[in-house]
Amino acid sequence: MPFIPHTETDVREMLAVIGAPTIEALFDEIPPALRAQPLKQVPEALPEMGISQLMHARAAQDAVALNFIGAGAYEHHIPAAVWEITTRGEFYSAYTPYQAEASQGTLQLLYEYQTMICALTAMEVSNASLYDGASGLGEALLMALRANRKNGSGRVLIPDTVHPRYRDVVNATTGAQGIESVILPFDASTGTLDLAGLDAHSDAAPTAVVIQQPNFFGQLEAVDAITDWAHARGALVVAVVNPTALALLKPPGEWGAQGADIVCGEGQPLGAPLSSGGPYFGFLTARQALVREMPGRIVGRTVDLEGKPGFTLTLQAREQHIRRAKAKSNICTNQGLLVTAATIYMSLLGPEGLARVAAASHRNTQTLLGLLTAIDGVRAAFQAPGFHEAVIVLDRPVAPVLAQLAGQGILGGMDLTADYPTLGNALLVCATETKSPEHLRQYADALRSVLASTQ
Repeated sequence: MPFIPHTETDVREMLAVIGAPTIEALFDEIPPALRAQPLKQVPEALPEMGISQLMHARAAQDAVALNFIGAGAYEHHIPAAVWEITTRGEFYSAYTPYQAEASQGTLQLLYEYQTMICALTAMEVSNASLYDGASGLGEALLMALRANRKNGSGRVLIPDTVHPRYRDVVNATTGAQGIESVILPFDASTGTLDLAGLDAHSDAAPTAVVIQQPNFFGQLEAVDAITDWAHARGALVVAVVNPTALALLKPPGEWGAQGADIVCGEGQPLGAPLSSGGPYFGFLTARQALVREMPGRIVGRTVDLEGKPGFTLTLQAREQHIRRAKAKSNICTNQGLLVTAATIYMSLLGPEGLARVAAASHRNTQTLLGLLTAIDGVRAAFQAPGFHEAVIVLDRPVAPVLAQLAGQGILGGMDLTADYPTLGNALLVCATETKSPEHLRQYADALRSVLASTQ
């Protein structure tokens, strides 16, 4: 099939049939001021050979560096079988399974994925994924707004320890839809939500309270106390979780006396490689009572007239299936290929394997934190339990230090000074199971050298 199926002759003949002089005339109802201008910064088209050479050259610029950046995107070991299976034609080319009789394999995989995510979060229902973790939080809050008829103010309490970019996405996607984000301060000594600050909102009738566990700093929040506080005031609890951490930590469904109501997060740690910003996928689970407010779609298991099991899409509350104004969401999507990889990843590792990954990541981060804070001019920002990320504070600006580390092939972490200026020269570092003792020492030695040379 040609890349452009219509020839110039085809286009002229079609325009002649409908009586339009040009293709541009088909859009004359759009005012000129609203129409896109020419894309002057887009270069001229290249032939196949030229574009292949250009992309090879750009790929060569992606140097292999020793990575200690986390902040929501994590470098984990991915067994070779994961993407060998994921990229088989049966999965790689499969599209949205609207036609159930032709999509039983894809539907069964999505059903197994939903089952695994429910087990991991200790929740009752899961959808078939979302675009990413950040938009997943926005969808979860809109879901809470629809579901909480008792506290329908739209006021949502979000700790300052929730990922800054997640908060940005929430503001962008929900700000015009009735959600008002109220930011809660964190305790400067622990890097967790200041529980005393919650009492100032006791009479605010919040629609929902967000809890990220572990939080953006890698610290562990007092999830039981926050969950019970929220429920006592009629608020729903929306949890944002790292799926790898759930192999060791109490799942959201068991937080407090009743458990969280809605759980979302980023699925990238489950078998998706770091690749220039994506692609990722978001997961979303909830209590059964809230299932009809869940965006996206759910795969269900049933039996046919002969009693044979089968799978089909159900509760498809999307704009593609119902009137747009009644859709639960108009922006959610199914990241099917990433979900396929995550399902295979979780199947291969199992609960014990995932727990070993989480334990090794925690151990490496604690070792790294000890090595770094032994260097003059470096201290830990918080004294409290964490998972596989930690915040350190330098005695000088962070950006030049990171630039010098990058020159030595080390991605030293995320500079927090723009998002959290009160922390000073703060740097978020992360270590997963992919880091050997030698890698940890290499980073510590490089940082020591950089700090000594710039005094």
